[in-house]
Amino acid sequence: MPLLRCRTGLGARLLLADGLGVEGCGFGAPATRVGEVVFTTAMTGYPESLTDPSYRGQILVETHPMVGNYGVPSRARRVYGIPLDYESDRIQVEGFVVAELPEPSHYASATSLHEWLRGEGVPGIYRVDTRMLVERIREHGVIMGVLSVYPLDEEPPSWDELARVLSSSKSYDERLFALETSPREPITHSPPGRPRARVSMLDCGVKYGILRQLLHRGVEVTRYPCTAGADELLDGYDAVVLSNGPGNPALLRAQARVAAEVATSGKPVLAVCLGMQLLSLGLGARAYKLPYGHRGVNKPVVELGTGRCMVTTHNHGYAIDWDSLEGTGLEPWFRQPDDGTLEGVRSRDGLVLATQFHPEAGPGPWDSSWVFDLFVKMVAGRR
Repeated sequence: MPLLRCRTGLGARLLLADGLGVEGCGFGAPATRVGEVVFTTAMTGYPESLTDPSYRGQILVETHPMVGNYGVPSRARRVYGIPLDYESDRIQVEGFVVAELPEPSHYASATSLHEWLRGEGVPGIYRVDTRMLVERIREHGVIMGVLSVYPLDEEPPSWDELARVLSSSKSYDERLFALETSPREPITHSPPGRPRARVSMLDCGVKYGILRQLLHRGVEVTRYPCTAGADELLDGYDAVVLSNGPGNPALLRAQARVAAEVATSGKPVLAVCLGMQLLSLGLGARAYKLPYGHRGVNKPVVELGTGRCMVTTHNHGYAIDWDSLEGTGLEPWFRQPDDGTLEGVRSRDGLVLATQFHPEAGPGPWDSSWVFDLFVKMVAGRR
């Protein structure tokens, strides 16, 4: 590949487990990473997507043709002591795939996408046909892949070498990513003034947007490692939040048992994404893997009973089986009209609220942020 075609001075190769090889220009860090190749339909919000812990272990493909055009904002932009434009303290994806990488131009940009990924050791590839990759994933499902970025003045890794790296790596479904994104010890976030309520969180990889929404409503949040027990989460708190996070929920058996204990404790519970899966599994429901998942900021959900439709943010590769809810004490709450996926459940007594989608958005629309209002009102009313 001629050096003049890649202004970064880097080349890149992406190899999928089905044998498809894609070559393009590299950006970010010269490195080789393995991950599950997935795509998002979001047109904006790449700083939030790249730092979303739910993308841990995945190589993310952006469907929008130009990514990086508004650069990367400063971490100094904060609210309640939490970064405003990031969903965690680091880039979580294994690699990033975009069609084009324009130079940034935005008043709030502190660095470029290329420089940001390079500083955090994450490889990226651009000048590739992302539409072809997305069509392939939609037809055949998500697939493991290996992405390698290298200086153009060096010999690129051979396709055979990349195939060996890929074949010797664990599949996405076999790894406990939640243990990597969970805090090591409890962390407390306090709102300004006197808290309206104090809640604990089983943190399997929470998005900062969830914290911002709760703090904005005057709720103090203490995040516990995902290895915490039910006693820790319940003792002295008004309610419990089960966070989002990455990976296969079937591997988190202990967390599912804890989720079931707090759900039957008589205290209010809010569960988001992976949290909903753990809650449902712990109460006896079944989970399954979606062919290519729901990832984007333009996904509709319909509230059952009212028929209200909202545009919401999604990032999940697993879902709960509708037919397995019988006997769990949970009832369907939201439905995805495109493919019928169950997108929310709640308990019959109304104390447990769970969404498969992300009501905090980050990035995305705030159509469903009222879920936090409902939860906080319920918690405050029981103090």
